[in-house]
Amino acid sequence: MVKELIINSTPAGVTIALIEDKQLVELHKEQINNNYAVGDIYLGRIKKIMPGLNAAFVDVGYEKDAFLHYFDLGPQVQSLIKLTKIKRNGSVTGTLLDNLKLEADINKAGKISDVLAKNMLLPVQIAKEPISTKGPRLSSDISIAGRYVVLVPFSNTISVSKKIKSNTERNRLKKIIESIKPQNFGVIIRTVSEGRGVAEMQKDLLDLIAKWENFIKKVPSTEPSKRVWGEMDRSSTLIRDILNPDFTNVYVSTPELFDDIRSYVHDISPEMEKIVKLYKQKEPIFDHFGIEKQIKNAFGKTVNLPGGAYLVVEHTEALHVIDVNSGNRTASKENQEENALQVNKEAAKEIARQLRLRDMGGIVVIDFIDMHKPTNRKMLFDYLRELMLLDRAKHTILPPSKFGLVQITRQRVRPEMNIVTVEKCPACGGTGEIKASIVLMDDIENNLNYILREQNEKGITLSVHPYIEAFITKGIFNLQRRWFFKYGQWIKVKAQSSYYLNEFHFISSKDEEIKL
Repeated sequence: MVKELIINSTPAGVTIALIEDKQLVELHKEQINNNYAVGDIYLGRIKKIMPGLNAAFVDVGYEKDAFLHYFDLGPQVQSLIKLTKIKRNGSVTGTLLDNLKLEADINKAGKISDVLAKNMLLPVQIAKEPISTKGPRLSSDISIAGRYVVLVPFSNTISVSKKIKSNTERNRLKKIIESIKPQNFGVIIRTVSEGRGVAEMQKDLLDLIAKWENFIKKVPSTEPSKRVWGEMDRSSTLIRDILNPDFTNVYVSTPELFDDIRSYVHDISPEMEKIVKLYKQKEPIFDHFGIEKQIKNAFGKTVNLPGGAYLVVEHTEALHVIDVNSGNRTASKENQEENALQVNKEAAKEIARQLRLRDMGGIVVIDFIDMHKPTNRKMLFDYLRELMLLDRAKHTILPPSKFGLVQITRQRVRPEMNIVTVEKCPACGGTGEIKASIVLMDDIENNLNYILREQNEKGITLSVHPYIEAFITKGIFNLQRRWFFKYGQWIKVKAQSSYYLNEFHFISSKDEEIKL
């Protein structure tokens, strides 16, 4: 599978497209003013304790208070509170945790009122960006992610990704980290670290420790509700998480962003620096790679499939519903079951792509075409699970219910990607109503009179819709002849099939539009 990243930078932000075998599978937008990105750490102030929810609302500067549940406090939240108080009081120097005595883990079944109090200051990390009417979702179980490892303060545990199957490799990676990690820091070893050497692992860990030290240095001086430490920009974060030898190209649209990304790739994976390329064509980068057209085809309520079937995607506050329709695809009565299976498999492939592309999260309910054979239903379920293995978001897929519905829960940490694929009607301006046809000829004649008598233009051409062109030119005593006798010059009338009904333009003898 050939993978490419296309990165388009504009004054409004950065849009990143992930292409697999020339097909758009992920689209990410990073706005310039997005101050609440996943991974950012704020010095939150506890605004309200909610015992009934076993949660707290926290002021992090957003228009709505952020939500922090007891389960998201982390077992070592008391140590984090203790460290924050010490640093804010300025009583202890140093940025690591060697001299800090860790507190006991909090009770897993405890109450939030036993841990937090109103107006308490607590560093919190954005776990979910603000979505819809909700504020950010927070966690005080702070972690800092790198290319190969994740640094977890107030812990001494080393864990290895379950996707690394070899026990020999798991033990090797654990020994490397044990020999270089500082005291009172835990480490999670990521899947991409498989096969990596000591130098690469150590460099990545040291970078994370430097970020932690930078965070700790800012804690004493940061005002409550302000950001203490920020994650990297979205493009660098995406490259950090997904870059692998399968990638053939990373195209960047602007020289400034190109330099930043090439420098970052050089730091994390020097051998892949050459795949980062600056796009130099005049045509917009998304148009050149066919991404803009794919976006228009893939987003919207109806998504057409190659075989003639189509999906209908509906969104509500609580869940997403996807309905599979066979469309104009037909089959004989004897082959209905096989036809339903083929349409469902084709739909499953597109649905797996749509979930990644739109970043749809929460509950997704899919209404596949009914199939009567249990073996076919199981085949479809297994096929969908296999397709969803490419999805990096945590998800769970339930087998088809007795009503033929498949339910998926998918992790949601950012607002769903929503792109408007319809355009405002140029004839009505989105109102659904256009100017009365009877007035159109008055408008044309008023403008014609102004151009010929006030501006003294010669040899002009009137471009209109074919219906209007016929109305003006057909017949013995047509309008075109009457204009000739009225103005003393012949007005050319040209039909333009691309115009809407009441659209018209005047073109000068120099083939330039006359602005009115």
